[in-house]
Amino acid sequence: MPKITYIEHNGTEHVVDVPLGLTVMEGARDNNIPGIEADCGGACACSTCHVYVDPAWIDKLPPKDDMEEDMLDFAYAPDPARSRLTCQLKVTEALDGLIVQMPEKQI
Repeated sequence: MPKITYIEHNGTEHVVDVPLGLTVMEGARDNNIPGIEADCGGACACSTCHVYVDPAWIDKLPPKDDMEEDMLDFAYAPDPARSRLTCQLKVTEALDGLIVQMPEKQI
């Protein structure tokens, strides 16, 4: 199972195994990781699963689609290069070791 590292805004790290096929958001939800609210349940209809991807991982992720880009406009302090919605990141073996950091708050 791929290991994903979730870093809270205060620096607390959570390293969890996330089953293949789930999303990075579902991995946070299923492991009670604070800082990812996921109000819409993964439908890409809000921005409450917003994270900043570690710079080393930016080019390893699939590109954002138009819907994700639009939703990121509503996120708290989005970073054009690093911001992603975790509901749009499906866990594959290629994501083993992914590091994401939560923003100060979700909107």
